[in-house]
Amino acid sequence: MAGKGSIIDDSHDFWDEVVLPLLQVRFPEETAQMAAGFFGYGSEVLRLDDDYSTDHHFGLRVNILLPEALMAARGVQIEDGLAADLPQHWRGRELREGYTRTKGVALASLEHHLRSTIGLDRPPQSLTEWLKIPEEDITHIVAGEVWHDPAARFTATRQALAAYYPEPVRIRRLAHWSRYFSGMGVYALKRALLRGNTLYASTTFARSLRWGVQMAFLLDRTYYPYDKWLTEMFRRLPRMGPRLAAIVDEAPRLETGWDRKLELLHQMSDILDAAMVQDGLIAPHPAWRVSETSGYRLLESAYAELIRKCPEEIKRIVPEWEQVHWESFHSGFVDGVDLADWRRALLLEEDR
Repeated sequence: MAGKGSIIDDSHDFWDEVVLPLLQVRFPEETAQMAAGFFGYGSEVLRLDDDYSTDHHFGLRVNILLPEALMAARGVQIEDGLAADLPQHWRGRELREGYTRTKGVALASLEHHLRSTIGLDRPPQSLTEWLKIPEEDITHIVAGEVWHDPAARFTATRQALAAYYPEPVRIRRLAHWSRYFSGMGVYALKRALLRGNTLYASTTFARSLRWGVQMAFLLDRTYYPYDKWLTEMFRRLPRMGPRLAAIVDEAPRLETGWDRKLELLHQMSDILDAAMVQDGLIAPHPAWRVSETSGYRLLESAYAELIRKCPEEIKRIVPEWEQVHWESFHSGFVDGVDLADWRRALLLEEDR
């Protein structure tokens, strides 16, 4: 690939050498209020870009966020100025315009960017607000780089989220996934296998493995990422990654039989449970037998202990997961994109 190893590095140089000087000359007051960097969506924000991720929406990129009122008042003029003055090519790279008119620069409202990811236009201020943020979307705020933010508005939100969950929120999320992994996972898989229901076995097994891995991220105080980054980010977990690596490697293989898959989930139950005992989250306990009809509902015992540790205000709050705020924004975004442009972005070409 072109560049110094990641498109982030070339984009940073592009900002320093081309975009920032242009903005400082033409829009000095607005520049003092904007945040700029490389963040948001795409494998590139985690420096995981490869030959596959570069086939769409890829190229030099500078993300710029302006306060909402300033974006409404001056956003069009800034976009017009950048569209007119930025080069078509830089260091051998074509500046792909994508859905913007600004050749490698994407302007947005700070508040809109935050609402479309974490559902808030500021850092969370209560335990309930923390629980209403989809965990996967926190990565889209804290990952990447910010090179310019003199007003520190965006930086303040990034720092608040990067400090990780308040402990009651982490415990509530651990309780949630303990319940799902055990009650809707291991138990359900055992029943599906007893009944010969392969379709349900397939879906519940995949979800169970994901839920167990999500607990591993929580136990290592690391945000669970967007699923396509899961394998790489799981390998980076300092404690739970090595403990669960063999299970996570063997369990999803097609040649791994159903009885073995269930056994591996039982092993995962023991490892996750032991980590919670080690961390003082649940009390030490004797070994329990596996039920012939219900499987191994070990983590539902942990769920009961964890939920009792939560403050009353969040015991009945179900943590948000999946990218609900982003999908809401994305539906409106796609509705406004020319259909031919959308199909081109999807690499849909007429089959002649």
